[in-house]
Amino acid sequence: MVVSQPARPAGRGRRVQDPPLAAWARTAGLDVAQPAKVNTRRFRESIAALAPDLGVVVAYGAILTRQLLAVPRLGFVNVHASLLPRYRGAAPIQAAIAAGDGTTGVTTMRMEPGLDSGPVLLQREVPILPRETAGELAPRLAAAGAELLVETLRGLERGGVEPRPQDPAAASYAPKLTKADGEVDWGLPAARLCDRLRAFTPWPGLRAELGGEEVKLLGLDPVDPAGAAGGEAPGTILGTDGAAVLVRCGGGTAVAVHRAQRPGRGPVTGAELARSLGPAAGSPAAGGGE
Repeated sequence: MVVSQPARPAGRGRRVQDPPLAAWARTAGLDVAQPAKVNTRRFRESIAALAPDLGVVVAYGAILTRQLLAVPRLGFVNVHASLLPRYRGAAPIQAAIAAGDGTTGVTTMRMEPGLDSGPVLLQREVPILPRETAGELAPRLAAAGAELLVETLRGLERGGVEPRPQDPAAASYAPKLTKADGEVDWGLPAARLCDRLRAFTPWPGLRAELGGEEVKLLGLDPVDPAGAAGGEAPGTILGTDGAAVLVRCGGGTAVAVHRAQRPGRGPVTGAELARSLGPAAGSPAAGGGE
């Protein structure tokens, strides 16, 4: 049986649609359950009636109770998109990129009621490419996670996989993203701002206030601008360099904004944006805090 979230309004037309997993399962001829609440006794009893050997959970979006986790004979296995105990929580892919990590990975673990705290079964490292966004990394981790899951299930069947407890002292957390996470803090070093743009692409993006308008930043690179003193306040626009506009960041660093977008308009180069802002382009740019 495939258990998926209920159908919900989605897309611009807000039409009620099944999650992709449920839609695929139906075309594959599999039984599908979409409970409004997964931890009810009624649903638990419906699963128990199947006498399952094992349950698998991937990105379901709910914490299962101890009673539900105990239903399958071998419990539940979860696939998580990080090298646990690092980046427990809902946004491990974005957290790894935002931190500037060069490597992440996937983990299979036995589930318990805590948040991604169960014993580790198997892990596989996956490199993060230098300019890779969260939207590009996610499918690579999904493929690696699928392969690792099959390897884990075969190992459990043979009895060759031993669970390893996680070290709570080494745990870090990656909470669910909000739109506020995309607000620029120009006080951060330039390299970290560039990492955050990659981490928050495609959502929630990276936004800053320039010339009294909120601007979506679409392309950034750290630079060492010639002729800049280095003492300007973070958020100060330093001028243009070719098609880019240069903005001072924390620690005396700077970024080149290659592409940006104003509300209701199409993307433009950073230099075009600076020209459109007029005199305001010479003043500090506002940005949200962490």
